[in-house]
Amino acid sequence: MTRSELLEQINVIFKNTLDNETLVIEETTNANDIDEWDSLSHVLIVVEIEKHFKVRFTSREIREWNSIHDVLNSLEEKGA
Repeated sequence: MTRSELLEQINVIFKNTLDNETLVIEETTNANDIDEWDSLSHVLIVVEIEKHFKVRFTSREIREWNSIHDVLNSLEEKGA
């Protein structure tokens, strides 16, 4: 799967999880850019990403995420 395809799927996950159809996720997007992206929704997003891509992230990997770019890197490392 290409990075662009991963980003498209992440965008859908964010829209559904945060219940915001107008949301547009880019590689530079981070939690400060989205009002609905708080600590609770972060956990829900991680769970949805793991379910969707059938991967598991360590707590260390998740703590290192500072933007969608980092999420995409983690997914690529896991072969998603």
